[in-house]
Amino acid sequence: QVQLVESGGGSVPAGGTLRLSCVASGDTWRGYCMAWFRQAPGKEREGVAAVYTAGVNSENYADSVKGRFTISFDNSKETLFLEMTGLKPEDTAMYYCAANRGYCQGDHWDQRLEYIRWGQGTQVTVSS
Repeated sequence: QVQLVESGGGSVPAGGTLRLSCVASGDTWRGYCMAWFRQAPGKEREGVAAVYTAGVNSENYADSVKGRFTISFDNSKETLFLEMTGLKPEDTAMYYCAANRGYCQGDHWDQRLEYIRWGQGTQVTVSS
């Protein structure tokens, strides 16, 4: 059974750091585009970052998180990470892990319809 299970969310003050994890199981995850999305109350789900698990320097980031967030995938642990530093109150959201077989699709990596596998989410709250 294919599963994505996120963890690592929490409440931190502005400027703080969190590391999200997403454990992938039920498939061979090399050759996947894996991504983090987030959704704040009343807002659309938006792409945060994506990485192709069989590539090098294959990361994509939303402009709002460039320079603050780092996405990575550990093939040996089959785990997707999102290192978040310099957190801001506007980063507050439910964060979701997503996956789809194949390359991350150029300008469409941040479109939710590109992904068929989703986790249940982990909450991140940043206080001012």
